[in-house]
Amino acid sequence: MKKVLSTYLKPYYGRMLVGFVIKFTGTVMDLCLPWILAYMIDTVIPQVGQGTGRNDIFIWGFVMLVCSVLALTFNVIANRMASKVARDTTEAIRHDLFERIMWLSNAKTDAFTKPSLISRLTTDTYNVHQMLGRVQRLGVRAPILVIGGVLVTLTLDPVLTLVLVSVMPVTAFVTYYFSRKSIPMYNALQRAVDQFVRLLREDIAGIRVIKALSKMGYEEEKYDALNKKVVTLERKADATMAIVNPATNLFLNLGLVFVVIAGAYRVNQGNSEVGKILAFLTYFTIILNAMINFSKMFVIISKAVASANRIMEVIDVPDEMLPLVCERLAENEDYIRFEHVTFSYQLTKTEPNLTDISFSLQKGETLGIIGATGSGKSTLAALLMRLYDVDQGNIYIEGEDIRTIPTGRLREKFGVVFQNDTIFEDTIAGNVRMGRTLSDEDVKKAVAYAKAKEFVEEAGRGYDNHINIRGANLSGGQKQRILIARALAAHPDILILDDSSSALDYKTDAALRHELAAHFADTTKFIIAQRVSSILHADHIMVLEDGKMIGYGTHEELLSCCEVYREIRDSQL
Repeated sequence: MKKVLSTYLKPYYGRMLVGFVIKFTGTVMDLCLPWILAYMIDTVIPQVGQGTGRNDIFIWGFVMLVCSVLALTFNVIANRMASKVARDTTEAIRHDLFERIMWLSNAKTDAFTKPSLISRLTTDTYNVHQMLGRVQRLGVRAPILVIGGVLVTLTLDPVLTLVLVSVMPVTAFVTYYFSRKSIPMYNALQRAVDQFVRLLREDIAGIRVIKALSKMGYEEEKYDALNKKVVTLERKADATMAIVNPATNLFLNLGLVFVVIAGAYRVNQGNSEVGKILAFLTYFTIILNAMINFSKMFVIISKAVASANRIMEVIDVPDEMLPLVCERLAENEDYIRFEHVTFSYQLTKTEPNLTDISFSLQKGETLGIIGATGSGKSTLAALLMRLYDVDQGNIYIEGEDIRTIPTGRLREKFGVVFQNDTIFEDTIAGNVRMGRTLSDEDVKKAVAYAKAKEFVEEAGRGYDNHINIRGANLSGGQKQRILIARALAAHPDILILDDSSSALDYKTDAALRHELAAHFADTTKFIIAQRVSSILHADHIMVLEDGKMIGYGTHEELLSCCEVYREIRDSQL
């Protein structure tokens, strides 16, 4: 929360100061009205009864009108300025949070979880926005009304002011105590909201599977259970903060009763006047409303503190992918080299997902990777792109340890199709281009290389044809070909195809391999596949089992020396 105030609000300190002065002036105008009214009742009107001071009524009435107009105008201006500061500050926070999320390592993304990151970008930033706006409006006005009201009432009747002030410490303590107690509750609530977002995300993404298996009732039960958990936590937090308003009202209304009783006695004894008592009651009402606004503001602050801490937890994550200083390979013969690479997704690092992987490739060579599900094929590609850092060993590209290469420059070398990759809601050309400075000709060539030209040009609007979210209006094979075109469009130095031809028929798969050989001879290729036919002609083939390399060589070499590879070939061919 401190960083929000010290960093993100700092550019707006000047504007906030101007807004404070304007708000202060408008609030003072509000405080002047009851005092003027008391003066007119106790001083001006009695003079009228004596035949003098008639003009003073019009003069003071005009002053009240001017004060009312100034109070309205200044408060509206100050509120608009506060809203602009809150909007611009939240925009900056949201921008930095999104940018940080984009550059998080995969390990940190996994640790935070995607639903939690979505919740921080939406719900948490909204809570901070609400707090910034309310604090500037109520946080300035309410203290001025309370302090100013007390000071003015001292000039009217010090005895009654003491009665009023006596109840204020109790209300302040109640507000502070319950606000502090509610912050951990709102933290727990936001964590439950993260789980809620995750469930919604999964259910909406998998709606077709749920319907196909007729598991709507099952998902509804999960939804209801999590929904009840969120409601319970929200009820508990809100119930805690709900004590503040009634308690504040109770103590202040008791004070009001004491003020009325004491005021009646003082008027009866001639120690006070009716106008002063009327003004005093008006000020008391103003102070009462200000204290109630205080309590409401603390509810918002409690939520915002919890949300701001969650936001800054992401923004302040140290960058794990900064370039390191490592020695360059003395011999720079190999284009890509893995040296004794070991890696585990677990924080404890007790069960490696890859163990002691070593191999090398020359530029333009193709490596086929095959193995059972969970054997570590995709992990190998993720480590090469430095989506994760290795636990042991080194990975080199052109003799440079990939940890010494700036992340942006490293990943510019790659064209990649991940397993279960994402099609965005955009045109076909937009999905292939992905914001890169590629010409229309580059896009068309990539689509042709990916063997997608026929169905793309036959579509209603060709390359401008709209694709629904996650490619819902495309078949599996069409989606894969669009994804392959995206990977090929920038003519990458290294191409990674992770099970990207599983939905293609054998003829299209063979035609794609022919295009890669003809037009991407200088591109080093990693082809991760389940089908032997997809990697049959690769320069090297790696066989993985339980994260270990149990075979490496050409197709013919593996048939003679690797039983697992032979079994895979026999089962498929």
